[in-house]
Amino acid sequence: MLPSTLEWHSLRSHACSVPISEIITVEETDVNGKHYTSGKWQKMEKPYAFTVHRVRRARQHRWRWAQVTFWCPEEQLCHLWLQTLRELLEKLTSRPKHLLVFINPFGGKGQGKRIYERKVAPLFTLASITTEIIVTERANHAKESLYELNIDKYDGIVCVGGDGMFSEVLHGLVGRTQRDAGVDQDQPRAALVPSPLRIGIIPAGSTDCVCYSTVGTNDAETSALHIVVGDSLPMDVSSVHHSSTLLRYSVSLLGYGFYGDIIKDSEQKRWMGLIRYDFSGLKTFLSHHCYEGTVSFLPAQHTVGSPRDRKPCRAGCFVCRQSKRQLEEERKRSLYGLESAEEVEEWKVVCGQFLAINATNMSCACPRSPQGLSPAAHLGDGSSDLILIRKCSRFNFLRFLVRHTNQGDQFDFTFVEVYRVKKFQFVSKPAEDKDGSVRGRGKKRLGQLCSDRPPCCCAVSSSAWNCDGEVLSSPAIEVRVHCQLVRLFARGIEENSKQESHR
Repeated sequence: MLPSTLEWHSLRSHACSVPISEIITVEETDVNGKHYTSGKWQKMEKPYAFTVHRVRRARQHRWRWAQVTFWCPEEQLCHLWLQTLRELLEKLTSRPKHLLVFINPFGGKGQGKRIYERKVAPLFTLASITTEIIVTERANHAKESLYELNIDKYDGIVCVGGDGMFSEVLHGLVGRTQRDAGVDQDQPRAALVPSPLRIGIIPAGSTDCVCYSTVGTNDAETSALHIVVGDSLPMDVSSVHHSSTLLRYSVSLLGYGFYGDIIKDSEQKRWMGLIRYDFSGLKTFLSHHCYEGTVSFLPAQHTVGSPRDRKPCRAGCFVCRQSKRQLEEERKRSLYGLESAEEVEEWKVVCGQFLAINATNMSCACPRSPQGLSPAAHLGDGSSDLILIRKCSRFNFLRFLVRHTNQGDQFDFTFVEVYRVKKFQFVSKPAEDKDGSVRGRGKKRLGQLCSDRPPCCCAVSSSAWNCDGEVLSSPAIEVRVHCQLVRLFARGIEENSKQESHR
């Protein structure tokens, strides 16, 4: 039986082992002309050596490239080790050999190209991964390229940029896959076909929420190493429709009200740079608008977890595996005519005035909010966590927002409801100002603050949807979660990963 790990003891009595799957490559080491301080190696007439390039775990889920050199007194033994390790690495068929790389030179702080050249390209070269690089020049450049290029020759797609760049690649890859399979994306009930190609994310944006939620850190070297070793992580994708027309796909946040107003306002202030998000956030909080509407949803009865069970999605997640299995059983029963899951299950309806309506396919964690909007949301369980924040005072809403930055239960408020769903719809109700006076019309037109009644919300006709950082102007939408539609070069956040000491 072939070994799955490589173990060794150093001269300093340090013992270490590394899985074969986390070895990047092995190469023969040139020892000619080198001086060895250790007496043990000085006794060798002609030592032979090979170097193992591997993954080393560091703090906060970071991975680092590390090297270990092995010395042998016999040339034959050295070559035997090299041959054996190379044969083991050849059996790892999940590793990519040829990648298509999109680099956004403008996103975040404009460091995408520099990050790729300094931190990523050397690791790809070391692992003998060949690449074709496209530096994007305009919006939707990557999406259009994925529709036009022959993508069958690649083992994966890599995007260097922020969440917007990832979303563009996602739309291009999912859209191309549906086109090739003859699937009409405008049909809300269409069964979408999973893409055979994985997506790698090299974080170079301002937030990098998707990378942080799937790897546990926004670190380019870590993400590059996950690509090199060929990790694979399935992830849900939500389709967003309006009047039988596909608007967008979403993998992280769909936000109406508070988060919709922020993104809509910030789009008008791009000249401010990244600080525009903080400015728009403060402005939106002070405005304190609420929106009336009706939310209808189909509970995700196939899932084995709940939004408040405090069991986060981790590498090798049992909840995702089991939920996927139970969802497939549901579909089989429907296929054989035993029952139609959507007809048997009962839709729930919630009406009212809301400060925010959020739907998350993942925790939406980021450095500012390490727990995210929904800490127990799962990446591949075929569901979305639907969070409804009803009308409340500014003070209570502030308490809710602060919970996102600490360990407190952010759903433990009377005005907050959370449901795990696989479909939902929203229809807004235009606000009617019962006060027909000039003062009332002024409040409706300018309504930034209700100075006469500070605890209340200002009723406004409608908000916009924040779909993974993009504005959707139509309030009425229909959303459906597609279980594990895409795969990333990642393995999920590792629990209690052991940090190795620096040697």
